[in-house]
Amino acid sequence: MLSTSERTNAMNFGDIFVPALMVFILCYGLVKKVDIVNVFCEGATENLKIAVGLIPMLILLMTAVGMFTSSGAADIIAKLLRPVTTFLGFPEECIPLAIVRPISGSGALACLETILSSVSPDSYSGRVASVLMGSTETTFYTIAVYFSAIKQKAYPSVFAAACLSDLMGFVFSALAVRLFFS
Repeated sequence: MLSTSERTNAMNFGDIFVPALMVFILCYGLVKKVDIVNVFCEGATENLKIAVGLIPMLILLMTAVGMFTSSGAADIIAKLLRPVTTFLGFPEECIPLAIVRPISGSGALACLETILSSVSPDSYSGRVASVLMGSTETTFYTIAVYFSAIKQKAYPSVFAAACLSDLMGFVFSALAVRLFFS
């Protein structure tokens, strides 16, 4: 925990840094004789076009995640994986979280909330779930959004690397909790 003076220093730094950065950017633009307003508007317009182009992919992804979790497919996959995860020492309560995490951040957050409300956050399962949430990414969502933004098809090697990194995140979250909290 941070002491009161450390929290005050952290807040003061944040309160000063952002406005100072903005002033620096404005001054730099003035020195370089850049039309700051025009450049800002061009950047905002370009980013708005990218955001509008991402909307169909986001709707598709959110619909697919909703269907996946509502259909009970995650629970079926969890039951099939139970022998392997038990052998690896991965808590049974965390299997649905591990399945949903690469697909949906909000779905994973709901799984985490379910886990932490059913077991103690200080339990092995609660700690593994917390470490897993912090050490993995919504990889399929991220791949879909980034490759949609650059209008390219994702390579199979991207999916393989992402799945492998998620798998390692799952295994090592349980291992880290055993090493540091046992």
